Amino acid sequence: MFTGMIRLVTLGTFAAALLSLPAFAAGGGGGGGGGSGSTDPYAGAYSDQKPQATYPKRPGAKATQKGKKQGNQSSIGDPAFAAGYRAAYDTIYEHNDYAAAIAQLKSLGHDDHPNVANLIGYSYRKLGDYEQSQVWYERALQADPNHVLTWQYYGLWQLERGNREQALYHLGRIASICGTDCEEYRSLAAALDKPAGTALVY
Repeated sequence: MFTGMIRLVTLGTFAAALLSLPAFAAGGGGGGGGGSGSTDPYAGAYSDQKPQATYPKRPGAKATQKGKKQGNQSSIGDPAFAAGYRAAYDTIYEHNDYAAAIAQLKSLGHDDHPNVANLIGYSYRKLGDYEQSQVWYERALQADPNHVLTWQYYGLWQLERGNREQALYHLGRIASICGTDCEEYRSLAAALDKPAGTALVY
């Protein structure tokens, strides 16, 4: 009976600890990923989703969680870095000035951070420089193999290059990271549902 009481107390303590943990917000950002239910004007069948305002972590820090999967996005607490990153983010998503954004992102001195590398890759893709875009997407995934927004953006890159099988592979990687209900999965899946040769509009 005493052993049973210890088990009940232990279970109660464990349950209380679990209930007191803060819920992780869906979303990542900044070259990381936006969460489900985004009201982003870029969202849609062929959209690149606009990342929400979460910033890259310092090197070596673990990525944040989205749903039950870990490691899909990253953030940083350095205010100067966050401010510079936010300025570059706005240059991309508010002003569509991709060349300026590349210069801003590179000036941050965190080229190997997945959020930074992903947005540099995105900017090069928007400028039509697919070779440089690929280099930066690969760099982002080397830094964080679970960076879900890079898998989405790179999947759209694959579709633009006519590599449908590779885009399907990227879709599978997204599903393994955040499931099939996250915005990154839905966006790339919708793009894959369109007839081959359809121009991407985003």
